[in-house]
Amino acid sequence: MYEASDLRKNLKIQIDGEPYVVTDFQFVKPGKGQALYRCKLKNMITGSQFERTFRSVDSFEEADLQEKKMQYLYREENKYCFMDNETFEQVYLTVDQVANAADFMVENVDVDILFFGDKPLGITLPNFVDLTVTKADPWVKGDTAAGNAKPVVVETGYQLQAPPFVEEGEKIRIDTRTGEYVTRIKD
Repeated sequence: MYEASDLRKNLKIQIDGEPYVVTDFQFVKPGKGQALYRCKLKNMITGSQFERTFRSVDSFEEADLQEKKMQYLYREENKYCFMDNETFEQVYLTVDQVANAADFMVENVDVDILFFGDKPLGITLPNFVDLTVTKADPWVKGDTAAGNAKPVVVETGYQLQAPPFVEEGEKIRIDTRTGEYVTRIKD
């Protein structure tokens, strides 16, 4: 159980049987009376957000969340299919649940999927992924007007800035947290 004094940003709590994450938090101590805790909460299932004020005597249940390592298999229309690495059970996530992570997912990549009970909520990618460059304009020696980066497209269709020496067919490492180029991978 959490007390109101435990509230902080990114804390995951359960209210009325649903998981919420605290997106903003403010402590208010009026001149008289009890301390108040103003929070912005986001429902982890529906995505709806609202503000709520709690008193210092309020308490909350910890959200029953588990993370499972799963493997991305394929995309089928508006759903992504993942397989549990231990039980081989398959789970489908919607385009909204996957969101921007789709830019870095290729078949057979391992991801962590967050579950509330048996309901999948979202995914967490590894910090770095290695992807093949499918489109990179040639760099002309002496072409310094464009700076020291050029746009490249990787196999998922994601476009990013990379150094001018990166060419089509090469593998590059991308930081999934920022979407930026890290290094070129030698085979």
